[in-house]
Amino acid sequence: MSEHLQALSGRTYRRVDTASKLLGLALVAAALEVGPTSTAGLALVVIGVTLATATVFIDNQ
Repeated sequence: MSEHLQALSGRTYRRVDTASKLLGLALVAAALEVGPTSTAGLALVVIGVTLATATVFIDNQ
């Protein structure tokens, strides 16, 4: 299935990687402000961690 997906160029991959990590970090920081033990805080942490690690699964050739 991955043979039909287009790989990102190196420059685009770095930009997407940096943006996703910064957005993930911002969401985790927001979760700390809200309180990580609350429902909203837990949701922000999960979404932030998911975004921060999202580019691990993007094909970079």
